[in-house]
Amino acid sequence: MKQWLEKIDWWLLVLLIAFAAVSITVITSAMTGQQYVTHFAERQILYYTLGFIIALSLMFLSPKRLRQLVWPIYLTGNLALIVLYVLPESTFTPIINGAKSWYRIGPISLQPSEFMKIILMLTLANVIYRHNRFTFNKTVQTDFKLILKMTGVALLPMILILLQNDLGTTLVLLAIILGMVIVSGITWKLLAPFLFTIAAVGGTLILAIIYKPAWIEKILGIQAYQLGRINSWLNPGAYSEGDGFHLIESLKAIGSGGLFGKGFKNGEVYIPENHTDFIYSVIGEEFGFIGSVLVLILFLALFLHLIRLAQYADHPFSSLFLAGLISMLMFHVFQNVGMTIQLVPITGIPLPLISYGGSSLWATMSGIGIALSIFYHKAKIL
Repeated sequence: MKQWLEKIDWWLLVLLIAFAAVSITVITSAMTGQQYVTHFAERQILYYTLGFIIALSLMFLSPKRLRQLVWPIYLTGNLALIVLYVLPESTFTPIINGAKSWYRIGPISLQPSEFMKIILMLTLANVIYRHNRFTFNKTVQTDFKLILKMTGVALLPMILILLQNDLGTTLVLLAIILGMVIVSGITWKLLAPFLFTIAAVGGTLILAIIYKPAWIEKILGIQAYQLGRINSWLNPGAYSEGDGFHLIESLKAIGSGGLFGKGFKNGEVYIPENHTDFIYSVIGEEFGFIGSVLVLILFLALFLHLIRLAQYADHPFSSLFLAGLISMLMFHVFQNVGMTIQLVPITGIPLPLISYGGSSLWATMSGIGIALSIFYHKAKIL
């Protein structure tokens, strides 16, 4: 019994319990605006209960066995996305906020694209591991071949998710790919030009949107109204009745929180659906700068622990998977927190482990469960 208990990553479980406590507390506080009928905090308790069951169950599945199941899991994930796209709108496949991204079974809604993030990490980790294992003379050509393999694996789910009108999840997949490419061993002779090109194209697009929007419309065929989120990010005051409303209210909420906040359930600024993507605005208003920083420190502790675990893992597949998980969580936090303070444009990306939601939480807990498995099975030969 003692030997079994020693194989559990208790520090990671403690961090998860802390996140659960923060999530339920803040969602409870967010519901004081009288805009809700459903008690989302109670639901989040149920979601977290199932999330812990998922994580602890995956802990007993060895990384070796998981590696053997990668391709069936990958095919199943893509099949779920294809079926969702092909089926017409119905109570089983509803359109929510302009996107057909969920399966609805009674009171439960499942978003396969959320789980595809974890599936892509597993698949890319397997592709990189097997490529490096059977590459005896590493060259620029073999590295380029690895990039093509990774692109081929990632392309299908990214296209299917884009067809669901889900740009936010597509950006998360790109962040996962980028993080795993960096640790894959690919030479910087290929990486440096690639990263520079992305930065140059992104910067050029932003400048063109600001100074030459007509060019964007003419060259890319993008209409002016489709640039609403970019324009409202750059100048929210001019779009206060439309795309800029959430950002303006978020800045008011966080700014009015001051150093210590207004207190639990004392939020005053109205932000629609603030228990989901704008949960950090609630933290800033009601718990102030101190509370906001403490939440970021909690995330930092999680990142550092996972980085240490990636170094601790005794198999490349495990380390590569953890690199993808860290990349996903870091991007989620940066994007979600950044959009509430006008650092980046607004996208529908939740704050991991804190925002309300079943699919996002369960997918993240699945990734954490695999991390627990890596720690639990380290003593065994992979």
